[in-house]
Amino acid sequence: MKGVDLVAQSVLLGSVAFALLVDAARTRNVILGAALATVATALATTAVTASLLVTSLDLGVRDIASAGFIVAGATRALAALVIAGIAWRSVPIERLRSAYVVPAVIILGAAVGDTHAVARIGDVLPLAVATAAHELGAAIWLGALPCFWRAMRQAGRERAQAIGRRFSIVAACGVALIVAGTAAFAVAYIGSVEGVYATAYGAMAATKGVLLALLLALGFANFRVVHRADGVGLARVVRFVEIEMAIGLAALMAAASITSAPPSVDDVADRLTLSEVRARVTPVAPRLASPPHAMLGAAAAPADIGARNADDRAWSEYNHHWAGIGVLLIGVAGLAQRSARARWARHWPLLFLLLAAFLLLRADPEIWPMGTVGPIESLRDPEVLQHRLFVVVIVAFALFEWRVRTGRIASPALARVFPLVTAIGAMLLLLHSHAVVDAKEQVLIEYSHLPIAVLGVVAASARWLEVTAPDDEGRVAGWVWPAAFVLVGLLLLNYREA
Repeated sequence: MKGVDLVAQSVLLGSVAFALLVDAARTRNVILGAALATVATALATTAVTASLLVTSLDLGVRDIASAGFIVAGATRALAALVIAGIAWRSVPIERLRSAYVVPAVIILGAAVGDTHAVARIGDVLPLAVATAAHELGAAIWLGALPCFWRAMRQAGRERAQAIGRRFSIVAACGVALIVAGTAAFAVAYIGSVEGVYATAYGAMAATKGVLLALLLALGFANFRVVHRADGVGLARVVRFVEIEMAIGLAALMAAASITSAPPSVDDVADRLTLSEVRARVTPVAPRLASPPHAMLGAAAAPADIGARNADDRAWSEYNHHWAGIGVLLIGVAGLAQRSARARWARHWPLLFLLLAAFLLLRADPEIWPMGTVGPIESLRDPEVLQHRLFVVVIVAFALFEWRVRTGRIASPALARVFPLVTAIGAMLLLLHSHAVVDAKEQVLIEYSHLPIAVLGVVAASARWLEVTAPDDEGRVAGWVWPAAFVLVGLLLLNYREA
């Protein structure tokens, strides 16, 4: 919910900035939709957080009515509602420029009031300014991409190039603000090299850095095209912006996820050492034999979903390693199909049905059908709920993509189910958490999950480009996504919990 909230807010602020600084044509509907989405998500996240606080601390609603997060959430919702009302009137934005700016500034300020910066003890102003710059930069670059994409598709060649040049300047300013905020966070929240590799916050920050590098590469490619004198390649800009939006969405989801982790400078207990990291990432033989179900801690205490012992860890490793074999085979089959020398390889999506069945049976051994905890009751545990969502996503992906690969579906639109579902899976993995008591183990698990999530984003982007690009870039992308699957399989084969 926090991820969706951040995306809605970024698109709202970005679309307003795009209308004011780049091109106001056809931005009204985007602004209206993003404003209404921000109202809904701001209220929803505030209500859920308040409910959790009331339940866990046995407080009344009046006791927390003046809490900072409630004031910030209500303020954001009200300001977004004002923007929605202005957009609903269909008045040209040039006539109501200040009317959009004032509530947008209020939204940004309220958003900063619910961050790590304001929660710190001491002088919060420098970090609050850095946070505002960081979020504003993300908004005017990543949040404005839907409006930019729409404008580039609908404008003629000369106008599209002019819009592209203006937006490239705005996006460059956004990048500068992001980098400035990141530099401040690196000093104030991470503090050292050890803070990067030894904590969950550092691992998530590094992942955001990788996604930012991918975005900068795409942005630089678009910058070169829109500033060419002959304007050749503008159609490529539209395709690259679509990929930018997907990676930008993943980056915003990662940004939302990082707020659940304490800053590295505060997470001083039980930090990882380099030797522990090296020992975990050094390749070892995969575990292909499973312990008996009766030996698991969850089997002995079915009411305690978090109960784990050495056999539980071995069970989990076995699951990941066999899943890795499945994903590795899928990647190899995808490469074989791309080579056009193995007609049988077009049926590779069906391998995902086996993977889904495997996960349904073994991902949560204390849950039905292997355990005694009922399927509905188990969904109260966030980890179990996410595993079940993964199974649904995998099945949907397998059936759609098999029909696409065998020619049963010829629609170009449905050919995009693969990259969409892959992107959803990668983003869910960015937000995925484990009920692990050991703080070190939690970070070590992130060391395997976060690279897989990034590779999932790469695979989704490459497949999307393969579907939409008819030229050499599409053919190259057709080799990239199965290669990413192969790498995911290899990472899963080296997954360990001990």
